[in-house]
Amino acid sequence: MPKSPIRAACIVIFLFSAQPADSCTSIMVGRKASSDGSVMTSHTCDGTRYSTRIEVVPGMKHEPGAERFLPKRREDATGPMPQFAWGPAGGKIPQTAETYGYIAPAYACMNERQLAIGESTFVGRKEMTSEKGLIYCETLTRLLLERAKTAREAIQIAGQLIEQYGWADMGEALTIADPQEVWLMEIVGPGKDAVGGAWAAQRVPDDHVSIFANGSRIGEIDLSKPDFFMASANVTKLAEEKGYWNPKSGRPFRFYEAYHPESRTDFCMTRREWRVLDLLAPALHLQPNSNVLPFSVKPENPVTPEKVMELFRDTFEDTEFDMTKNLTVVDDAGKTIKSPLANPFMPFDMMKLFKINGGWGPRGERTIAKGFCSYATVIQVRASLPDAVGGVVWLGYANPATTTYVPLYAGITDLPDDFETDARATGFSRRAAFWAFNRVAKLAAHRWGDMRNDVAGIRNPMQEKLLAGQKEIEARARELHAQDPQKAREFLTQKTREACIEATQAYWNLGDLLWTKYEEKW
Repeated sequence: MPKSPIRAACIVIFLFSAQPADSCTSIMVGRKASSDGSVMTSHTCDGTRYSTRIEVVPGMKHEPGAERFLPKRREDATGPMPQFAWGPAGGKIPQTAETYGYIAPAYACMNERQLAIGESTFVGRKEMTSEKGLIYCETLTRLLLERAKTAREAIQIAGQLIEQYGWADMGEALTIADPQEVWLMEIVGPGKDAVGGAWAAQRVPDDHVSIFANGSRIGEIDLSKPDFFMASANVTKLAEEKGYWNPKSGRPFRFYEAYHPESRTDFCMTRREWRVLDLLAPALHLQPNSNVLPFSVKPENPVTPEKVMELFRDTFEDTEFDMTKNLTVVDDAGKTIKSPLANPFMPFDMMKLFKINGGWGPRGERTIAKGFCSYATVIQVRASLPDAVGGVVWLGYANPATTTYVPLYAGITDLPDDFETDARATGFSRRAAFWAFNRVAKLAAHRWGDMRNDVAGIRNPMQEKLLAGQKEIEARARELHAQDPQKAREFLTQKTREACIEATQAYWNLGDLLWTKYEEKW
């Protein structure tokens, strides 16, 4: 019996969606590069195995001798959807006397002291991974937010934990921000059957922006400038031992050349770097085919949170790399236009069919916005406000091209139940807010040329309303904080819950509209 084309397509989509690599994008903004003195980091969690539950973890005090369990990550296909699961195997490390409260999607993202984290996987050399370590990237984000107040302190703690307990993951990057500065930290494992790891960190200048898009970015490391560089003691020695760098060659040590050499030759990574840097600093005339782009650039205009959201929506539209450029039709007036079905989020196997230069791997294309994104964050941290008010995670579920971001303040104590419910565990259900946003994203991708307008009609005014309302909410929260910090936390929690509920209901209604309006065009 011939295979069902629908079933075959689903199999291909599943294979690609299981890929954790070449996924997340993170944009960093220094405080003098932003419109209001914010330091920003961000993250598109591109993958279909990640939990969509958003936890608000309270700060805690711990008894002497308490231990912190570090679970192992594994694949779990026993539920309604394949997902990453944690434990019961793992190990334990000593717990600290006190831990800070924090907000935790799949990768924990901000604590009550306005320490914020974004993430992006770069894989690197696969032979550098080790099963002997205890620390995975998701776990590390939680450990750092539990224990650190500043970006520099977080990097130092991360280095100590990796050295003592071992990195168990592939190559990973964390973009770590506090109200004064933002850093990029890149981490690789120690090699098979070893415990430890190697890492380097580079600070983004205060008046610059930077991006990480699955390709290692850190080049030469100048440890004589501790305000801008940090690294593990073994960062060059390990590369030398593995044959990745020869000090006698006369070539300077560059982190990306040693630990992720393909990062500068894969357009799946470098094209996103070019796109973001070029949109923010067009006068530099950066070249889209450049192997090495600047680590950071000074933007021509101050960067706002909404600008980062806009960058996350990007699909290279109207550039030579537009992945829908060949999908055209002739309208009634005889003009060639893009087909209403032109879809930058199509499965990669369809790209060959339509002669689109897309796909994973060397010289493949991928857009910044992806249909398999679980959630995205744009995080502001601000020295001008109390921690509970100054830190805000703008969180959007599913495809960044269609989502509306809701503000989760550092001082909140809980979220609506549907934000605390994991969609991977429930399967499709109105009990999980993710599905309201993801249903819209998936429906809109089927007839993007038309449905994108319906999406924008809901997304844009709602996003503008939430952003515009920030000033009034924060002024009132600041007043309350001066009187009683607990009252400020209660107020921020209520306003956050209202935003989450309003946006989710609007997207359930929008999904219903798309089903109805386009029923005859499926």
